[in-house]
Amino acid sequence: MKLKFCGAAGTTTGSQHLLEVNGSKILLDCGLYQGSRKDAYEVNCCFPYFDPKDIDCVVLSHAHIDHSGNLPNLTTKGFSGNIYATHATRDLCQIMLADCARIQASDIDWLNKHRRRQGLEEVAPLYNEQDAEQCLRQFVTITYERPLPIADGVTLQFIDAGHILGSAQVLLEVHDQTDGQKKRFLFSGDVGRGKNEVLRDPVPVHDVDFLLMESTYGGREHEAPPGVGDHFAEMILRAVARGGKILIPAFAVERTQQLLYVLNELFEQGKIPDLPVYVDSPLAVSATEIYRLHPDAFNQEVYEALFSKRNPFGFENLTLVRSVNGSKALNDIEGVAIIISASGMCEAGRILHHLKNNITDSRTTVLFVGYCADNTLGRRIRDGEREVPILGGRYRVQAHIEAIDSFSGHADHSELLDYFDRTTGPKKQVWLVHGEHVPAHVLRDALAARHSAPVTVAELGTEVEF
Repeated sequence: MKLKFCGAAGTTTGSQHLLEVNGSKILLDCGLYQGSRKDAYEVNCCFPYFDPKDIDCVVLSHAHIDHSGNLPNLTTKGFSGNIYATHATRDLCQIMLADCARIQASDIDWLNKHRRRQGLEEVAPLYNEQDAEQCLRQFVTITYERPLPIADGVTLQFIDAGHILGSAQVLLEVHDQTDGQKKRFLFSGDVGRGKNEVLRDPVPVHDVDFLLMESTYGGREHEAPPGVGDHFAEMILRAVARGGKILIPAFAVERTQQLLYVLNELFEQGKIPDLPVYVDSPLAVSATEIYRLHPDAFNQEVYEALFSKRNPFGFENLTLVRSVNGSKALNDIEGVAIIISASGMCEAGRILHHLKNNITDSRTTVLFVGYCADNTLGRRIRDGEREVPILGGRYRVQAHIEAIDSFSGHADHSELLDYFDRTTGPKKQVWLVHGEHVPAHVLRDALAARHSAPVTVAELGTEVEF
């Protein structure tokens, strides 16, 4: 067996890992690298470590764009095999890949304006909405813990990862014809924290021989445990006292639905005053509708609520905004209101317009509820830059900036160690991916101090044999 690290090695985006076994090439995830427009396009446009035509199948851990977003590009460049995913992952990809195509079209327009000024040749989007739709025809969906042969001597099972709706750990049971041995290979995907307000906890996997594991929050602890609404309520109350809008950049999938559930609970408990809440993201609105179709992913409390008269993702003072005019009308709101808008890293979408119109107002609160990768606008604002570029202009940051990591869908350092402990078996070799350089090495050292298993931080483009 061979494993090549084709993305998300040394960074947290662009997940792509190529497994070769018994003459088959299995691609684990096919995500987009996310960063500056110029860098992202150059990284994503081609597949330097493999030919898409040579890939036999893809196994997709979950629907986030940094794991799924380059699939239509892969299929347009000649990949014709199956894409294995859970049912919920496929449903989310149906809306997310089309949305990604629309964002690309906008980004390419911006990029080409600059290329024309520099006398450079114009570039085309990686794919369009039709490409995204045709890619979906190659999906084959299965439920959790249902074994399915996907290649010669290779059987797949999806195990709940508790990260987002439909997210999965990828367990491959392999009969390696090279040495005649049976091997259990586990790709963690993105690991959830557990005790999520909406989702089930990650399910432990047993008897693992080889582990490919994420390291996003290596060396970092979330400041509050999961499932704690009181800290969030305190932040909302402080923002209400300032008298301005509360802008929450949030990923359209999982984070927005989690926020809606928690806000609903806080309103019902009287812990925050009744406020108008707007979800200004067509993608988030569609994703919320999809959530109701997959009760198998929910924890017991939400599962019971879903089958009662109570809507766990809706409440009286909530407005779901789809239209552009409806989004623009939010600029005219006076007083306090909560506006949840994508994207969570502030790299695209309607949140950019809300930041442009409100970030210079000292009454405004910008509340981050998730991870922001290096070189993104969200990271720059979170890190305290006093002037930032937004939609072609530069704006002084006078809004109050808050961040709360208890909503994070990623396990923190201690939770990753716990995940490793609960994953039983010899773990003859462990590779760390999906983490920036320092976090990945901190996690490696911590694992090495607790366990005898050899742990390696993956390097982009390298290949290992086992």
